[in-house]
This record gives sequence, structure tokens and C-alpha cells, in this order.
Amino acid sequence: MEEENATVKTEFFLLGFSDHPELQSLLFAVFFSIYSVTLMGNLGMIFLIITSSYLHTPMYFFLCILSFIDACYSSVIAPKLLVDLVSDKKTISYNGCAAQLYFFCSLVDTESFILAVMAYDQYIAICNPLLYTVIMSKRICCQLAIGAFLGGTMSSVIHTTNTFLLSFCSKEVNHFFCDISPLFSLSCTDTYMHDMVLVVSASFVEAVCLLMVLLSYVYIITAIFRTGSTEGRRKGFSTCASHLIIVTIYHGTLIFIYLRPSTDHSLDIDKVTSVFYTLIIPMLNPLIYSLRNKDVKSALRKMISLKLLS
Repeated sequence: MEEENATVKTEFFLLGFSDHPELQSLLFAVFFSIYSVTLMGNLGMIFLIITSSYLHTPMYFFLCILSFIDACYSSVIAPKLLVDLVSDKKTISYNGCAAQLYFFCSLVDTESFILAVMAYDQYIAICNPLLYTVIMSKRICCQLAIGAFLGGTMSSVIHTTNTFLLSFCSKEVNHFFCDISPLFSLSCTDTYMHDMVLVVSASFVEAVCLLMVLLSYVYIITAIFRTGSTEGRRKGFSTCASHLIIVTIYHGTLIFIYLRPSTDHSLDIDKVTSVFYTLIIPMLNPLIYSLRNKDVKSALRKMISLKLLS
């Protein structure tokens, strides 16, 4: 028993998708393609925003940060997953597992705060257009961005500490990365208080972010309906549509994973859902914004034209 506990303290074994070993090669090809598109899409979005002077506005500043976060937090998960799919030894060190959980939680919660800040930015742009440049100054934008990263970091410290205070009786993590629920399931002791800390902390972040988003959009929708012209309403809804789609998909998935009662958890279902929000959502974000945003499409066409001419 002492030898087993010592092993758990040094490494974990990620079971990943071991129930379907015949699909490993196919899964590698699919996840490699998704991760490649994610990196190209998000890094491309960052480069486009930085190099296009007329995209140097608060909205695109926050979109640039969102793309940076998506590229980073998918990179926390995908490389290790891809290596494990082609490797017989699917281990991760105890410290590596803690680091993976910390960076993942930090970036995920930071994204929640950034999406809330983007909703506030939309509210100011639509409801107070004459004061927009004053309210959303460079200084305020930087402060909001820093606040989002600090909020994500503090939340992650709570989640990581709460998880690794547990004593683990097994080293087999029934997941493809070190997530909270599968690690809780390895505990030798009762996790009730740890579950409560998780629920309270996650609920607080979700409540703050969703309340900010909902309040912003209540005012935005009210302002749009006050617009006399049909064209004005169409333009207003079109401006908000991309952000609303991302917020709905992102928060819906997080609530499903982390705010269900622990008795309702199925680790196999959680694995599939986790693939969606760790790999697919970071890939979709730049695609949704680029396909639905005239300024981004215009900047992209201009960049391609300049490249072809040169």
C-alpha cells in the first residue's frame, strides 16, 4: 500500500480513449487536424488584428486576447493528448498533472471574464456611442484585461489547491487530461467539502460573468428595439450575434461539466464533452468571428491582396 501511494505521488496514468484502441490512429488524425486549425485560426486572428490599423479598437483588442487564450488553453491539452494517442506509456507526473490543471483552469476562467468584458464593450458601443472612446480608453481596456487574467488566476489557485489537497488511492485517471472530476474520483477520502468548494467557486465565476453578459444584452436589446429603422435593428443584432453564439456554447458546456451534482457524473460523457470545449470551441471562435464580421473579412481580403501584389 505504501509503495502504491508513493507511485501515485510521482505520476498518474491517463486512460484517455483506451476503451477504443482500434480508433487511436483515427483519433490522432482528427485531433491533430482540429489542433492545427485552432492554432492557425487563432494565431492568424492575432496577426490580422495587430497588423490592420483600423482593427485597433477595444472590440478587436479583446478579440485578440480571446484568440491568445484559445491558442494557449488548447495547447495545454492537445499536445499531450496527441502524444498519448501514439504512445504506449500514457503517464504524466504528479507535478505535471497539477500544472496542467492549474493552467487549464486559469485560462478557462480568464476566457469567461474576457467574454463578459466583451459583452460590456458591446453595451457601451451600442448604448453610449458618443462616449465610447472616452469610457473604453486604452487604460481602461488594459485594466479590464489584467483584471480578467487576475480573476482567472485566483480561481485556478482555488481549484488546483482544492483538488491536490486530496489523498489519491489510484494513479489511473479515466480521462485524457488532468481534470477536476476524474481526479476527485481517485480520492481515498470523502470529497463532499471539496465538491462544495468546487461548486461555490465555479458558481461564483459563472454568476459574475453571466450576470454581466445578461445585463449588457438586456440594455443592448432594449436599445436596438428603440431604433426606428429595420436596417439599424438588423445591424445591431448582427453585431452581437457572434458573441452571443460563443457565450451560449462556452458557458453551456462549462455548466454541464462542473455544476452538475457529482452523482450525475459519467466520466465517459464528460470525456466527449471535454473534447468539445477543450479542442472544438477554441477552433470555432476565430471561425465564427471571421465569417460573421465584415471588418475582419475586409482586413483579411486586403492582406491577401497585398500579399498577391507583392
